[in-house]
Amino acid sequence: MIIKECVLLFLLKRKIFLEIHAYLCCWKSILGDSNLYKQLTLEHVVRIPPTKFGKNIEDAAFEILSEQFSGQIFEDIGFVIVVVDVLELGDGKLLHNDPCPYFPVKFTVLAYTPELHEIVEGIVIECVEFGVFIRLGPSDGLCHVSQITDDYINYDNMSQRFIGKETNRILTVEDMVRGRIIAVSMGSGRSGKLGLTMRQPYLGKIEWIWEEIEKSENYQESIEVED
Repeated sequence: MIIKECVLLFLLKRKIFLEIHAYLCCWKSILGDSNLYKQLTLEHVVRIPPTKFGKNIEDAAFEILSEQFSGQIFEDIGFVIVVVDVLELGDGKLLHNDPCPYFPVKFTVLAYTPELHEIVEGIVIECVEFGVFIRLGPSDGLCHVSQITDDYINYDNMSQRFIGKETNRILTVEDMVRGRIIAVSMGSGRSGKLGLTMRQPYLGKIEWIWEEIEKSENYQESIEVED
């Protein structure tokens, strides 16, 4: 449960309420076999300024680590959602001409580490002529217009939505979708890019997926058995 609480805390700090549903759709990834969310143990050296000497040293270290790591992207870690806990705090050392002691610390973080070919679910937050941006929990992904569907689609600039030429299927803001990660570029700071495709079976808008399931032979056979 601590992972759920950490993600919700991060969401509330960012004051993002429309995307709560997208986070809830990620719980199965967080608690299941998915590698998207990981609790990692890291080591770092924390510089504690004199202004924090009146506090408990571990609390001061936790505050500084949260400022340095929470909401940041690291190439070898991914997107750090939140610092969870300080596990160990070593002895502090002073350096020449620096009044601040340095403490070696071992701590845990909750990180979002997207991997190629991972299946993800999210909410469409923006439609533009070249594709759709999708909120995937703590990060956003881009599905290029060529990767949305096998159908030829047109972009309606007035209503900011895509419309299928043959199927008349519509994709617009706040639609829930499922996609596969096909490109990962984790930079540093707060920048990172995820490329998605929805052109594979049982991917795309959730409503489209259910339509495909209901058309499948196995689904029809199961309905007949129940009857």
